[in-house]
Amino acid sequence: MKHLPSIKTPADLKKLPVSALPELAAEIREAIIGQVSRSGGHLAPNLGVVELTIAMHYVFDFGHDRLLFDVGHQCYPHKLLTGRYPMLGKLRTSEGMSGFPEPNESPYDLFSVGHAGTGISTAVGVARGDRLAGESFDKKKNPDGRRVVTLIGDASIVNGVAMEGLNNAGTLKRQFLVVLNDNGMSIAKPQGAMAQYFDRVRLSHTYTDFKKSAAKILESLPGGSLIRDAYHRTGEATKAMIAENSWFEHFGLLTVGPIDGHNLPELIEFLTEAREFELPMVLHVKTTKGKGLDFAESDATKFHSPSPFTMDGDAARGCRVEVKSDGRSFTTAFGEAMLDVIERDERVVACTAAMPDGTGLTAALKQFPERVWDTGICESHALDMMAGLAKTGFRPFMAVYATFFQRAFDQAFQEAALQGLPVRLCLDRAGLVGGDGAVHHGFCDTALLRTLPEAVVMAAMDEPSLKAALEFMRTWDESLSSVRYPRDNVSDLFAGEECPAFELGKARNLTREIDVTKDKVDAAVLAFGTPAIAAVKAAGELREDCTVAVYDARFAKPIDTALVRTLLERRIPVITVEEHSPIGGFGSAVIEAGNEMGLDASRVMRLAMPDAWVRQDGRGKQLAETGLDAAGIKRAILTLLERSEAKIAPEREVEAKSTRERASR
Repeated sequence: MKHLPSIKTPADLKKLPVSALPELAAEIREAIIGQVSRSGGHLAPNLGVVELTIAMHYVFDFGHDRLLFDVGHQCYPHKLLTGRYPMLGKLRTSEGMSGFPEPNESPYDLFSVGHAGTGISTAVGVARGDRLAGESFDKKKNPDGRRVVTLIGDASIVNGVAMEGLNNAGTLKRQFLVVLNDNGMSIAKPQGAMAQYFDRVRLSHTYTDFKKSAAKILESLPGGSLIRDAYHRTGEATKAMIAENSWFEHFGLLTVGPIDGHNLPELIEFLTEAREFELPMVLHVKTTKGKGLDFAESDATKFHSPSPFTMDGDAARGCRVEVKSDGRSFTTAFGEAMLDVIERDERVVACTAAMPDGTGLTAALKQFPERVWDTGICESHALDMMAGLAKTGFRPFMAVYATFFQRAFDQAFQEAALQGLPVRLCLDRAGLVGGDGAVHHGFCDTALLRTLPEAVVMAAMDEPSLKAALEFMRTWDESLSSVRYPRDNVSDLFAGEECPAFELGKARNLTREIDVTKDKVDAAVLAFGTPAIAAVKAAGELREDCTVAVYDARFAKPIDTALVRTLLERRIPVITVEEHSPIGGFGSAVIEAGNEMGLDASRVMRLAMPDAWVRQDGRGKQLAETGLDAAGIKRAILTLLERSEAKIAPEREVEAKSTRERASR
């Protein structure tokens, strides 16, 4: 590589002539493709913004100016231009580069960004803060002040928070640039009326013939004198590209474009003019997701964030590609099980928020387009829509990543649980998610949902239990219900056993040879979800004279109180295990249940994700580091047994002393 390794900061980029930038763009693509093919990661969205990112750093000084990302997964080129090329080789690990903006890595990253729709609002806050501090750009009063730019894309503009941000951005009376990366895609094909609007803009707006109508357009635009004044402040190139009847004009933002997002000289020209503009502006940039890699361009959904893959042939001109697979995922298992549920019950409907492939609903969408929907990036709307369907007698399922469900909790509370409506939540990526790191860990869904009266909160430990949970949910018409499962492959440890049906609030004994109501039991493990598999393996590695009962808890609400009562009354040490925060999760529910029954829960040990942010890395490594793998659970069991022995010894002495005293009397 000729240019990329020598770029330590954007200042090095600015030393290159514009004529050398296409060569740099090719090097950035080569580096990203090579690394993602080895480690996996976000491929197509980053390939689509290479020229746009180069142009922004070439024009602005983001060591001083502000750059805020909306969809954080399009940040790889930005990171490579801000000194992190040496970290690329360990992408998505704790030792290397995060796949999302990360302030701990670089001052060029202002926020950790993993949820769409937030960029405009945070940028408005930064813009207001800089102005209050007297640091904002003003051509006359403070020409060296800070400028603010936010890059949005992958259809995140349809998110409700983005709408709220735009509504406030239009009131700013200072420089404020929204760069809209319009690639005609979300993670999947974008949905809704707004997506159709942008489709029409891309088709109808050419890159010529704007000058003749620019002045006339501005006379009729909403915003009155503000917009007309804005016209006179813009440069000639910008005047020629002011968009006619732009949707953004209704928010008070002058809109320019669309312009070609892969034409570096044109991008630099427009950004240079926008840099000096002192009112809110949207620069509409048209890009191709997956640019420069034929198979990523033709199937940007599949190659949005692929696993490692191999290529046979020329990447740019056409090649055969094979994505590596190491087993059957929970997502695949859910997709097939959900399709079966839809086929068997005509009252079942389902939706996802821009994640049909990621949640496994793609096949159901194709087969049942009238009963399965992709709503786009709008989790709050999706859940409210499901509540409306429940109100009309249908059985709605919402498939959503656990981390994105957080965005719809208010709707789960107000429109579903409060109304007693049986909306069904299928929470993929629950727990530790591996390379995506802290922005995507599903660590608080159980705690959130447990607060809702009458909600039923479940977890699946393998594919048969996931199917059983979905079947339970299908016929549970009393209240909101949920099931969580991780970003992992399903275990076949219990493939030879029949999976019993889910019964409300009843755990499953995975060590059926042990009866905790009468056998001598040294300890019991109550595991919520896939940690049950690891717990069985851990128990099997203990010495033969150590009897440990292992349960698949299944329910965090309602808890199996009969089982908890038996264990606590018999003073059997208990360890709870969950891939969730220790605060408000399954372990908390067990202790609370013991307290409510007036029983001593001091022998209960909770094993959970730490009350700290877990950085990106392989999921297996994260499980080991947090003590949630089989080895960690084994260590916890041994520690629990040691504590219990230490506690039991004094109790036995007290009992023996009491016996001796009674005998002497």
